[in-house]
Amino acid sequence: MKKMKYYFPILFLLFVLFSCNNRPSDETTTTESAVEATEEFDEMSIFQLPSTWKTQNNETVEFKDFQGEVLVMVMIYTSCKAACPRLVADMRNIEAKVKSEAKKPVKYILVSIDPETDTPERLKAFAIENQMDTEQWIFLQGSDENTREFANILAVKYKEISPLDFSHSNIISVFNQQGVLVHQQEGLGVDNETTVDKIIELVAH
Repeated sequence: MKKMKYYFPILFLLFVLFSCNNRPSDETTTTESAVEATEEFDEMSIFQLPSTWKTQNNETVEFKDFQGEVLVMVMIYTSCKAACPRLVADMRNIEAKVKSEAKKPVKYILVSIDPETDTPERLKAFAIENQMDTEQWIFLQGSDENTREFANILAVKYKEISPLDFSHSNIISVFNQQGVLVHQQEGLGVDNETTVDKIIELVAH
């Protein structure tokens, strides 16, 4: 019995030491916090917008789905007969120049300012008509509210002046991999070398 009295304190001490060795370390907690921090977006990032959109393939997306990629964006409407065809041509010209220089893909996103007319089916047909039906080209249809909100972010102004006819700004915008607006090109058929250089610079990082 005397021996048993000495065993109990020893067993208790071993139990305490074993329990301490199996407690989660501060390092694990710190690592988990670091991972959560990396998922936070810049306060100016469009990846923070909660809006959802339909693509020309009728897929539902959010802007944060494009994080990690350089985005070149413009707002158009498919029934436009004046400015939009030239904006589309400018986008294709930029895409061709960047493709010949950049080794990483870039997303070219065209957002409709006439979501009532520009259904995913109509956007798909437009993409095919303009030979923009490959994976780097994304056409988006959103609600009137989401479209207006995004236009305000780009400083794009538009107004319906008659059925199927809008007056609108002609601006091509470039976003970095974190969804922050870093460059804009305004006008139709303007010299796009600065825009192309900016995109290539972003892709290289």
